[in-house]
Amino acid sequence: MLFFSILLVDQLLKLWVKTNLSIGDEIVILNWFSLYFVENNGFAFGWEFFGVWGKFFLTFFRIIFVGFIFNWFVGLVKDRVYFGVLVGFVLILGGAIGNIIDSVFYGVLFDYAPLFFGRVVDMFYFPIVSGFYPSWVPFLGGEDFVFFRFIFNIADSSITIGAFLLLIFYNKIPLK
Repeated sequence: MLFFSILLVDQLLKLWVKTNLSIGDEIVILNWFSLYFVENNGFAFGWEFFGVWGKFFLTFFRIIFVGFIFNWFVGLVKDRVYFGVLVGFVLILGGAIGNIIDSVFYGVLFDYAPLFFGRVVDMFYFPIVSGFYPSWVPFLGGEDFVFFRFIFNIADSSITIGAFLLLIFYNKIPLK
């Protein structure tokens, strides 16, 4: 149920953002929280490597990785592993598949790229504190500072929370 809830809410919000906002549009919810529409062509923090082939490899690797994690998860369920570990795996799987859907299908669905070359829709922005670095700070003095400047989605959050759960319950994960 948690898996399908993550997928459903993630995809519904992404589709709403994609069909109702233009890239760069922002809806301010609170002073420190906005929906800010960006699309990520790469992976974490928007990093891209090796152009078109890098994008294809990234999408292909995500699918292989999810298959590996799912296989591991099935074994953990059979072994009746600690509940917190299973929740961590479910969160990671749900988030990963949510982002895979964007990468595989959104390019075709929204008519901007072929299958496997779509961009991941991101929208959560938490500029909690902003200002400028003091002039005496090497290399950054006088530059703009925003904490927390990263923009992410429900799938990314799900993966992160799942990874933290696995770190917390790492000693309950059988590695056989």
